[in-house]
Amino acid sequence: MIRTAFTFPLLAGLLFAAPAPASDGDAAMAAFLESAIRPWAAAPIVIEAVEAQNAITGGYSQEKIDELDAAWRAQLDSGSSDLISSVTGNAAAEFLRGQVDASNGKVTEVIVMDARGLNVATSGVTSDYWQGDEDKYSMTYSVGPDAVHFGEIELDESTQRYQAQVSFTLVDPDSGAPIGAMTVAVDGAALF
Repeated sequence: MIRTAFTFPLLAGLLFAAPAPASDGDAAMAAFLESAIRPWAAAPIVIEAVEAQNAITGGYSQEKIDELDAAWRAQLDSGSSDLISSVTGNAAAEFLRGQVDASNGKVTEVIVMDARGLNVATSGVTSDYWQGDEDKYSMTYSVGPDAVHFGEIELDESTQRYQAQVSFTLVDPDSGAPIGAMTVAVDGAALF
């Protein structure tokens, strides 16, 4: 498993009585990933949704991706939601919301991305459509099939909760080749 740095900002010390060393946070996130996320992350409904979108978006230019990202942001501002609804209203998104609900507050958000870093399915509305310029994608899919990226505990604008994100590469179950990435936001208090 490839890991990137996991650090706690000063805020972590304020949230928890005693700040945990990075290794404790890393271990807690890794344990949560293996026990509570991986069992459902490779569900056929998720993998099939990623593969179907890859067939559509695989040839997209960066200009097309930027246009879609701008359209997503415009829909956030205008209340129009065709693109957003296509990501939050599909069967894989419904499955993700079920996983969030089943976590009893431990998981706050799930984002599934295709091979270009575009949202395939999300448990809720994200602030942007293209994740390809963020560590959640560039430190996972671009690194390889075993890549995992642990984020810092921070206030998430979309959920208004302190959370840490764990991101990892999604792979084709037959070939083991990377097909996309998943980011799971975990409530900061659930880790300790």
